[in-house]
Amino acid sequence: MEQKLDSTISTFIDRDAGRVIMEARGDDDEVAHCQNNQTSNANVYTCEFRDDGTIENADVNDEDLLMHATTLTNKQRGNEVTVRPATLDALSIHQLAAQGEVSQVAAHLSKDGSLLSKQDERGFTPLMWAAAFGEKATVDFLLEKGADPKTVARERESALTLASSGGYVDIVECLLKHGVDINTYDWNGGTPLLYAVRGNHIKCVEALLAKGADMTIESDSGYSPMALAVALGHKKIQKVLEDHILKLYKPK
Repeated sequence: MEQKLDSTISTFIDRDAGRVIMEARGDDDEVAHCQNNQTSNANVYTCEFRDDGTIENADVNDEDLLMHATTLTNKQRGNEVTVRPATLDALSIHQLAAQGEVSQVAAHLSKDGSLLSKQDERGFTPLMWAAAFGEKATVDFLLEKGADPKTVARERESALTLASSGGYVDIVECLLKHGVDINTYDWNGGTPLLYAVRGNHIKCVEALLAKGADMTIESDSGYSPMALAVALGHKKIQKVLEDHILKLYKPK
């Protein structure tokens, strides 16, 4: 995901090499100020840095003092080392779909409509990435453009499986309306219902059960949805499953 820049000077401490690597992340004046300080004369001071950030008694020079002081300042600020994010133009349609960049996804499709169903090295389509990251608007857009929600990836992951695993009930309900296989299974026998149970996603479990998800299907490890809920201690999920069973066997 794209990280936001702030106008600070960030530091990274390489403890093994004893170096402080500085990355400029601000305007040119601030960068220049930092560079000028780094090249100042190396006079010797006597000081020691305690664990609490105070200083006493150790031999360091100007450069070391500057670096340590900068490190402490940035540590106190909570700054972390970052890399400059890639521009949206450099991202693939799969990455853009995962980030919910609908307008950028649309721009890619306007240039090459085949990207709509393009699978990456894992066999994921843009729709799968959008479903996996809960990007409902992107899912809606891709479905409207004709994306196939029934496509399965290399290890048999589906958009429904990914949405269920993430707990994105709005996407789960949307995909179910498009006629996807509710009991599709992946390489280890995991179904959307099993993944929803594992993630303790109550709303997804309820939505899947309401549309007829099979409670008897077991994963390759031998767990049914109920057995998995019991094993994981998901008591509310157990209650939902029990109520569904009672409803199925209730005389009409």
